[in-house]
Order: sequence, then structure tokens, then C-alpha cells
Amino acid sequence: MKRFAALYTALDATTSTHDKLEALTSYFAAAAPEDAAWASYFLAGGKPRQSVPTRLLSEIARERAGLPEWLFEESYHAVGDLAETIAHILPPAQRSTELGLTQWIEQRVLTLRGVAPEELRVRLLSYWDELDWGGRFLLTKLIGGGFRVGVARQLVVRALASVAGVDHKRIAQRMVGWTDSQQKPDAARYLRLIAPEPNGDDAPSAQQTHDSDLGLPYPFFLAHPLQADPATLGEPSNWQIEWKWDGIRAQLVKRGGRVWLWSRGEDLITERFPEVAALGEALPDGFVIDGEILAWEPGAPAPLPFARLQPRIARKTLTKKILADSPATLLAYDLLEAHGKDLRMTPLAERRAQLDALAESVDGTLARDLLRVSPVISAPDWETLARLREESRARGVEGLMVKERESMYGVGRTKAAGTWWKWKIDPYAVDAVLVYAQRGHGRRASLYTDFTFAVWDEANGVRTLVPFAKAYSGLTDEEMRQVDAIVRKTTIEKFGPVRSVTPTLVFEIGFEGIQASPRHKSGVAVRFPRMLRWRTDKHIDDADTLAMLKGFIDDRAG
Repeated sequence: MKRFAALYTALDATTSTHDKLEALTSYFAAAAPEDAAWASYFLAGGKPRQSVPTRLLSEIARERAGLPEWLFEESYHAVGDLAETIAHILPPAQRSTELGLTQWIEQRVLTLRGVAPEELRVRLLSYWDELDWGGRFLLTKLIGGGFRVGVARQLVVRALASVAGVDHKRIAQRMVGWTDSQQKPDAARYLRLIAPEPNGDDAPSAQQTHDSDLGLPYPFFLAHPLQADPATLGEPSNWQIEWKWDGIRAQLVKRGGRVWLWSRGEDLITERFPEVAALGEALPDGFVIDGEILAWEPGAPAPLPFARLQPRIARKTLTKKILADSPATLLAYDLLEAHGKDLRMTPLAERRAQLDALAESVDGTLARDLLRVSPVISAPDWETLARLREESRARGVEGLMVKERESMYGVGRTKAAGTWWKWKIDPYAVDAVLVYAQRGHGRRASLYTDFTFAVWDEANGVRTLVPFAKAYSGLTDEEMRQVDAIVRKTTIEKFGPVRSVTPTLVFEIGFEGIQASPRHKSGVAVRFPRMLRWRTDKHIDDADTLAMLKGFIDDRAG
């Protein structure tokens, strides 16, 4: 635990990629396999569920420190992070422990859920009394469900590859599904993760001997945003052009007579989409399809909005009504494995030909309703494609994908295997007013950086500001500091960590999609909102209206 806490502190203390990689490599080189398993799980994005309510954590720590509630709250507001606040206020530890990370997680952290408050109090005080500042901070993050660390997953992959002496692409492939909550990190899994190459065979079906590894997908190949003039890419005939669909990126895996469906976020979602799993049952063995899960009604010319998929993700139980209201299909655009053979080093044009042949061989009803193949767009020049791209919203897509016909299927966002570009349409944009602010996390914990924005509602002849979106990205560090200073000077009220402010600032807010939403006071919900720029040239009276926002919905429907 001490070594992982020291690593966590070291990673948080630097922005240097070299220093982070060095710290990671040093840790994994010395850690016991069982501890390295849990460490790599957390660093790759895995999170334990919250095991102690935030209110109870605060109460126990405050009472142990002997602070009145108001002083604890003021300290929390000043620091901006609960775990850091608790680590600061607790008195010095009276004991020490040599328990390793695995023992802390499995024997302590994971056993806290459901424990009675009085027993929790005894355990937490005992645990905190064995740890220094860094250990307390880490432990509180883990039990409070707020663990996150400023290190890219690819950096973890590189560190493990260095320790194992294995190509980083192989480690990336083995780590797909590493944070799946259904598989507990342990020494055996970690040793398989860093095991030497088995005879240089790249196919996972050939090298994975453990049953839990059989259904793993390949690392996803990601596209780069196309910001330059597409004419610089040469002739369109050298590229495979498709629509950029707005769904859930997924791989459908069929091996050993079984079917798995994985999201790009490495969540196993087979049970969320039983109809797509049924499609997998109809496929031959040893096939892996890359594509997009979309909400698409049988026979409809275009997909439904992404929001129609959300009940399939959020609900624990899929009722007949949810299945009927959110019909799912797999829109395939790549074939990564066929008859157990890894096709990733085969040119895209050849993979696409095999995908088309596979779709034609599948039962007609399944192919029509559940396995659609992303159509390839033909156009004589980029000008024609640009005009087609302008039709994106009417078609329910986000723009165009431009894929090199000779490209291999790489790992992550790389150009080493050939290039894929995403040529997206410009986002929706409105000018909105900042009305609420909250402190950020990590390095932003001392600044107000998470904002709520509103537009004018002019219904019934009364002009009021109605919140519609939250955003925290898009400004420079200097702009963030300037806005933070204004928030502090214009605060009206405090609601826990949130401040309401006097409306004075206007920002251009961009977002990818919009839909009607009865759950929101504004009546709309937007996707991926972010700040495009600070409109210092505008007064709040010049901000846009709710009617304008709702007009985007009407325009798309039309």
C-alpha cells in the first residue's frame, strides 16, 4: 500500500511524461504480481464502487479531528477535494502497517460495503491511524469511489511492456477488458498479461489459453480529427469514405462457440444487447466484427437519436418495453478476425471485401435488421463529399469517416498502420450565461472550473435564465484563473461545493447533439457540451434563447 500510495503521489506531482513513465516502470519492476495486478487495474481506469457514503466519511473524519461542522465545511471548500481535506485534518498516525495493496483492497476496502455505521467508524479510524498523509489520501479516494489518476492508459501499457520485454501493441491487446468488473485482478492474470510472446503468433485465438481470455476483443483503432483541407489527402479514390455514425463503438466476438460484445470503453455489454448477441450466435466461429451499435427501427431509413440507446445502458433490467422502444442493430464497418485468423495487418479494402461476403452469408432477417454494413460513399471529388457532409444532421450522423484503403488496423490513435480521419460537421453552438460554478478535481481542486450555463426563456413575456448544460473544458489555464477570480467576487449563495453567481459572463457553448428531455427544467438535453470561447464582447442580454435551442431539435426533425 505504501509503494502504491507513493506512486500515486508521484504521478500526481508531475506533468512530465518521461517522469511518469519512469515512476510506473520502477513500480511494476519491483511490485509483487498480486499488487501489480490491482495497481494496473486502477491505473488503467478501473474503479472500486463507493463503499462508504460521503456524508459518513466526512462525519467520522470531522469527529476524529475534533472540528466543528462549519470549520470542516470551510476547509473542504478551501481545498476542493474531500479525500485531500480528510488527509489534512486527521491527527498524525500512531501506528504503521506493512500490508500490501492486495491485502488492503481485498481484506479491507472491498469488505466495507453494507457494514453498519458504528462498525465502519471503528474500522476507518483504525485504518487511517496506520497510514501517512499519502496513504490516507489514497485510501479515502478508493473507499469514496473518487479514485482517478492523471496518467494515460497508453503510458501504463508502455511501462508494462518495458518491464515484460514485450511489444507494447501486444500488451495493449492483452489489456483490453482488463478493467472488466466481472474479473478480479489477481497474480495469475497479471502474469499472463506480461508473459513472453508465444511463438510470435498475433492471433488472440491462438495465444490465449485461459478461458477468461478467450472472448477478449482487439484494441480499438481510433481516428484523428480532420482539420486540414481534405484536398491535401489526394484523390478520394484512395480513401474509403463512410458516414460517421453516432452510437456505441463495439466489437462482436465469436470464439469457441460463445459470443461476447465489448464496448470501446472495455465494458462487456453482451447482456445489454441480446439481439446483437443473437446475431453473434448466427455467425461462424472465429470471427470478430468492429462496428457501431445504433438504435434503429426495422425498415427505417435512418437511425434513431443516440438517446434511444441510453435506457439499454442505464437500466439493470431490460423490460419488453425498453427492448421495443430502443431497438438495437450492429452497423459493421470492419472485420478483424475470420475463421480464427487475425486480419488486422490485411489492407482495409481486403477486410471490407470479406466483411461484405460475411454479411451476405448471414440469414436474411438477421442481416437486414441486426447486421447492417456501413455503406461506402462514392464521389468524384472532395467538393461533392463536402456537400454530402452538410446533410449529416438530417441523416442522423456526425459527418464522414475517411479511411485509407491500404490501412492496417492499428492500436489506438496512431498513424503507423495507415490513417483514419473523422471529418465531423461543426458542433451546434449557442451563447450562454454562466450561472453556477463548482471547484474542479485534482490539479483544479483550488479553482472554480466546472460551470453551469443558462439561456434566456422568454415564455409568457417574462425573461428568465434557465440552466441547460454543464461544461468544464475549452478554456486556457489563464482564462480559467480569470474566471475563477470573477466567480469568487460575484458569488451570491453557496450550496455545498456549488456557488451561484451574479450573471455577468457569456460563453459560446458547443455540443454534438440535442434532444427533448422532460427530466430537465429547460426541456432539452445536449451531448458533449464544452466551452468554445469566452465571449468578452457580449453582454448577458445578448445571450441566446431557449427557443433557439429547441429550434435545433425542430431543424433536425425536418
